[in-house]
Amino acid sequence: MTATAPSGETLWSRCGGCAALLYRKRLRRNLDVCPECGRHARVAAPERVRQLVDPGSFRPLPDRAVEVDPIGFVDVLPYPHRLTAARSDTGLPEAVLCGTATVGGTRCALAVMDFRFLGGSLGCAVGELITRTAEQALEARLPLVLVTASGGARMQEGALSLMQMATVSQAMAALREVGLLTVSVLTDPTYGGVAASFATSADLVLAESGARMGFAGPRVIRQVTGRSLPEGFQTAEFLLRHGQVDLVVPRHALRARLATLLAVADAGRRAANRAGAPAPPPEAAHPVEESGAPVRDAWETVRLARHPGRPTTLDYLETSFDGFTELHGDRLGGDCPAVVGGLARLDGRHLMVIGHQKGHTTAELAARNFGMATPAGHRKALRLMRLAARLGLPVVTLVDTPGADPGVDAEEHGQAAAIAENILTLSVLPTPVVTVVTGEGGSGGALALAVADRVLMLQHAVYSVISPEGCAAILWPGRTAAPQAARALRLTAPDLCRLGVVDEVVPEPDGSAADDPEATARAVRQALLANLLPLLDVPAVTLVQRRRRRFRRFGAARSSARAGAR
Repeated sequence: MTATAPSGETLWSRCGGCAALLYRKRLRRNLDVCPECGRHARVAAPERVRQLVDPGSFRPLPDRAVEVDPIGFVDVLPYPHRLTAARSDTGLPEAVLCGTATVGGTRCALAVMDFRFLGGSLGCAVGELITRTAEQALEARLPLVLVTASGGARMQEGALSLMQMATVSQAMAALREVGLLTVSVLTDPTYGGVAASFATSADLVLAESGARMGFAGPRVIRQVTGRSLPEGFQTAEFLLRHGQVDLVVPRHALRARLATLLAVADAGRRAANRAGAPAPPPEAAHPVEESGAPVRDAWETVRLARHPGRPTTLDYLETSFDGFTELHGDRLGGDCPAVVGGLARLDGRHLMVIGHQKGHTTAELAARNFGMATPAGHRKALRLMRLAARLGLPVVTLVDTPGADPGVDAEEHGQAAAIAENILTLSVLPTPVVTVVTGEGGSGGALALAVADRVLMLQHAVYSVISPEGCAAILWPGRTAAPQAARALRLTAPDLCRLGVVDEVVPEPDGSAADDPEATARAVRQALLANLLPLLDVPAVTLVQRRRRRFRRFGAARSSARAGAR
């Protein structure tokens, strides 16, 4: 409820927490925090900047957001119409405000997300702007501050929005390498792909009082698990109790707290300057290859990708490789059955293989949590990746998951941060990485194993930012629009090859992989050898540079390059 003056200015507003009627000017002076119950209302990005930085110090990023509609998405409205409405409603060109400023006299690069703009969703333009901000921080040797408010990756941009998680994470990895401080400030709400990448992979993670953060939202968790949620679930205080944030800070203390933390960035900046200039630009990416096989309808492909008869990771380890020794445990108290990994051989070469494991029967699927990795699964994969790097072994990952585990326990044990750390580590892993999407490639749970030098995809696999059913439930009148959503998401192997997300389509036998698993295993083996062997002699520094170049080219950056060429 609000009351307005004759001029149209709002005089009173009612608190969404305690329902107290508050004088608007007093509320604004209190930084939109209710003086009665302490509820922190959401704040627009321009106001957030004014609250955090030294007066008059903010300088916007000179680059403007590039308008991107990579897959021509249409639900009840064309995607460009939604963008136009969001710009009109917020006065912002995109869901993030970027630039440089000083906080307590320390200069920093700053990216502040705005939930009013399409739920603060992470699309290609948002990813590009945050990445450019991180690159500016690297060039100027500045600390980076990220203020997050997002519902997750932007569905209307398909798998390319998912790629932004890796794009931004790699830019942050570059800052980590030269010792520049990164600070994430979680505000309400921070979910999905943002939570599972840069929001939780910073050196320091602060949460504003009352902020909520998690990989899956409460409604999704209740629907999937059928469980009631504990009091205060996913709030800042909950996150602090479960070891997922460094500090919980009330809004009035955020600027002072940031100023104190950023003061240490001067030492980091001096260390980075002594380290010298950043590495030269990576080489051009490999050309994309497509299969000449006939293309099926997207919804039919989704059903084939989910078929229980498709080979699993353990099936491929028995047939495509020459031997396998499974390694267990994340060394933190868990051994997730949805992720298997260990030492294997391929044509006489030792390597580390990590993959999602589903099953063929209902009992096997249930025992393996339907291939949905818990934080322990992601941390097990992380341990094996790092072990491979220490031993000088290449890494092969096999992706087949509907998504990461969205349960309460997963959130309590840091699901978002576990995925984010995997993405960050793969971005800088100094050994060859080849990924094969063998069935479902679902959202951040898939990307946690798929930041690779070469990404292959079986002909009837799918790879998407969200399931067609989930997309339809949010953007269409009902779940019956799932087939339409599948087509709109461009989630098939040929679609993703054209978008550059996938390098090569691995053909399946007549019918699908479920009809002839042995022939599929031979095709996977041949594709792995063809793509892995050329990487074995590439120096580690060059591998990392090329991997970064691969993800840097997605979405808005790619669109900008094409526009510049014209």
